[in-house]
Amino acid sequence: MKLGRLVVRLVIGLLFIGHGTQKLFGWFGGPGPAGTEKMMEGLNLRPAERNALAAGAAETAGGALLAAGLATPLAAATLSGVMITAVRTVHLKNGPWNSNGGYEYNLVLLAALLGLVDGGPGALSADRALGIDDTGPLWALGALAAGAGGSTLAVELGRRHPARSRAEAGGETT
Repeated sequence: MKLGRLVVRLVIGLLFIGHGTQKLFGWFGGPGPAGTEKMMEGLNLRPAERNALAAGAAETAGGALLAAGLATPLAAATLSGVMITAVRTVHLKNGPWNSNGGYEYNLVLLAALLGLVDGGPGALSADRALGIDDTGPLWALGALAAGAGGSTLAVELGRRHPARSRAEAGGETT
């Protein structure tokens, strides 16, 4: 049995669940829906409410699937989409290093996700228990491509959607 894959899945999956529930419910000191919507609006990911819910749900559900080792390519695709969007909208302009707000951490997570899909989730996984063997380089590249496609769709649709007025955003009213 390979303990390492289980540990990687659990650590990454549970942290994604935590990150997603910060967005969805404000747990663990997170911004909750209102704060996440404000962040999405600032990143031009509109409509902000839909994108805030999508990001929180993707992180929570993707993290749960990953931790369980269930539908591992789907989990990796979902989480990759969130990480690629974070790189594109927040971190890319800061260069690679995390100490400068860069994207190195996001790349580490992407590499780990691809490794889990390529090598499989391991013996202690729901996929293995169900006899699912969707692993290998083509599955890994497919998960990455699906994540990149989802990210592109979210970013491009968000930029084309009109910005909310201050009144609609809960700001000034006339």
